[in-house]
Amino acid sequence: MLRRDMFPLDSPFLLCFSIGLSLLTVVVGQIPLGSNLSVAENNFWVSSNGDFALGFFDLPDQPNQYSIGICFKSDSIPVAERKVIWVAGVDVTVGNKSYFQLSQNGELVLFDSVKGMAVWTSQTSMLSVVSAVLRDDGNLVLLNSEKDVRWQSFDTPSDTLLPGQTLSVFQTLRAASRNSTSSYFSLYVNASGQLQLRWESHVVYWTGGSPISSNVTASLTSSGALQLRDHRLKLVWSVFGQDHNDSVKYRFLRLDVDGNLRLYSWAEASHAWRSVWQAVENQCNVFATCGQRGICALTSTGSSDCKCPFKVTTDSNSKCLVPYQQCQSNSNMIVYKHTNLYGIYPPEDSVILTSLQQCENLCVNDPHCTVATFTNDGSGECRLKRTQYVTGYSGPSVRSISFVKRCSDPLAVNPNLNVVSPAHSPPIQSYKHCIPCLIGVSSGTLAVFFVFQFVFGFFIYKRRTAIRKRVLLAYTGHNSKGLIVLSFSELKDLTGNFKCQMGPKMFKGMLPNNQPVAIKDLKGNIEERKFRSVVSKIANIHHKNLVKLEGYCCELSHRLLVYEYVKNGSVERYIEDSKLSKRLDWRKRIDICLSVARAVCYLHAGCREFVSHGNLKCENVLLDENLEAKVTEFGLWRVNGEASDHDFSAVKDVKDFGEMVLRLVSGCREVENLGEWAYKEWMEGQAGNVVDKAIDSGANLEELERALRVAFWCLQSNEFMRPSMGEVVKVLEGTLTVDPPPPPFFRRPVEVEEDSSE
Repeated sequence: MLRRDMFPLDSPFLLCFSIGLSLLTVVVGQIPLGSNLSVAENNFWVSSNGDFALGFFDLPDQPNQYSIGICFKSDSIPVAERKVIWVAGVDVTVGNKSYFQLSQNGELVLFDSVKGMAVWTSQTSMLSVVSAVLRDDGNLVLLNSEKDVRWQSFDTPSDTLLPGQTLSVFQTLRAASRNSTSSYFSLYVNASGQLQLRWESHVVYWTGGSPISSNVTASLTSSGALQLRDHRLKLVWSVFGQDHNDSVKYRFLRLDVDGNLRLYSWAEASHAWRSVWQAVENQCNVFATCGQRGICALTSTGSSDCKCPFKVTTDSNSKCLVPYQQCQSNSNMIVYKHTNLYGIYPPEDSVILTSLQQCENLCVNDPHCTVATFTNDGSGECRLKRTQYVTGYSGPSVRSISFVKRCSDPLAVNPNLNVVSPAHSPPIQSYKHCIPCLIGVSSGTLAVFFVFQFVFGFFIYKRRTAIRKRVLLAYTGHNSKGLIVLSFSELKDLTGNFKCQMGPKMFKGMLPNNQPVAIKDLKGNIEERKFRSVVSKIANIHHKNLVKLEGYCCELSHRLLVYEYVKNGSVERYIEDSKLSKRLDWRKRIDICLSVARAVCYLHAGCREFVSHGNLKCENVLLDENLEAKVTEFGLWRVNGEASDHDFSAVKDVKDFGEMVLRLVSGCREVENLGEWAYKEWMEGQAGNVVDKAIDSGANLEELERALRVAFWCLQSNEFMRPSMGEVVKVLEGTLTVDPPPPPFFRRPVEVEEDSSE
């Protein structure tokens, strides 16, 4: 059995382990149709030189979950150092009774025993494949009868390049995810012919090469050089490892989980892999290298260390969040010299050219600003952040000053309450009994007592009310995931007994700090453990195009979710309203499609564990005050006890996205079969007829063509023909071409029944 190490802090690589070679079935050389690999049999396919093997490996952080991939197998490499260099389906995992097969129709198929279905295929059933071979360079290829390569693993890299393997324009290497909330890193060749490292899909933090042309490929040479060559194979850019041209048998280039690109060589003397080159010399310059764990600083040894200078808890595993959430009382600014901070959820900052003092004042006077960073290099650049999710780097050479906002006294009692010291009583002059005096004193004492009780009671009431208002939602009600935990009675108070209904089972509420929220009532008998599990998972997902989950209620039979409030309601509302639909011009509709695609792509590939939306439609896409799209109600299908992974999968989300695109572009609902009608219009060269007549300025024909093509591919009846959401994003961005789609709707022919009388 192969084993994959997913913990980069323990080991920076993926590992392969073999168990009892004498117990394993090994296939060397040509692999015929019908050949199988299974988790149970622990067998694998090996290259003829014995350097590489293909088989199943287990995931230590996911019990009874396995992936299939290629790893080093050479006897000269110790078992613990046999790294995985390719994975089928990248993030696809299967159960312990699953198998991998070269089917009789020439297709590689990964079958999951848990889901009872194929979860990955090579999609080569129509390519006349007759055999497979794991070559000596680590490339798994499918061949036809003329020995022509019809498919190869080198064309679908995961996070590693081997010598001789190329990376073409728009192909990517994607690093493994450190945890479910950290965004992924990727390496790709952009349209200008440059190598770029990026975080998520739009933050570039390293570039290799100069903009030359779009027809450029990257490759790793056996001598230890990373090169870019144009279509004439002319060298246009290269970098070398420390052991360039040395006699090294094994090398590979990997995009590591920390977001840095490194070249590794096998050192025979030490029997270990060593890094001989890395793209970003200072690890702290990798965007979000610390994620939500703190601020990056270099140690005396040159390694990076993540610390949280503004942490309010001693828990080392807690998130490093800015300690500010719109204070009830005053706020102050904490100064961090030689520190550059930036937001990551979302990653965009507001940039203003101003002075140091004015930069601080701008943040102080903005109730939504959490952090300001001033670049002290003469540029006068001030960056304002409006998120608690802030990271960055610090060091003596960093020429930036950051200001972090903090509430002056977030849990203070009523500041208007004045405590008056009791006046000193004059000394008693006589000890003689005086009945009228005693009665007067007693009456006075009782009066003072009642007044004191009233004042004390009023003080306690005011104090409790003030504290309750301050901590009910924003502070003390949070659980370990940062969610607000509410009772049902508290939700009734926030919603005015659920009077303001915004939609089906959706109500508007108002926090004590006047921040609106949307409350979703999940009717039905939902098991508590399942509900809390789903809520915990959703709480770890953060993306600028996803509606944030703020809290929940799980009390007796009540199951409610508290979301951030998105001002302008659903896209469906805008499409159906004749006046509002005119606000959605063509540019805005395409932006909405792209934003939704990025959000769903993040759910599928940006989280450590795959998340299916399960109910993607225009009603579940909301528009904020700037008409920016935010997807809501993702992952809620899991609380339904009758739901299954097969019913709610990536391919279903892709199909739902295709239907949503057609609905948004056309504005139509009255058409019975919208997809078939739109495809017919497109095939007849009348794509313009599909566009919503409410769009006064018309549509961009090039963008319309891309949108319709990708929608028809998403609606293919054959699930394996549908694209991934990552490919959909690239098509809508215009960075990936898309072929004309076949008819997406498959109709079975009507069978003619034989006449029983004959």
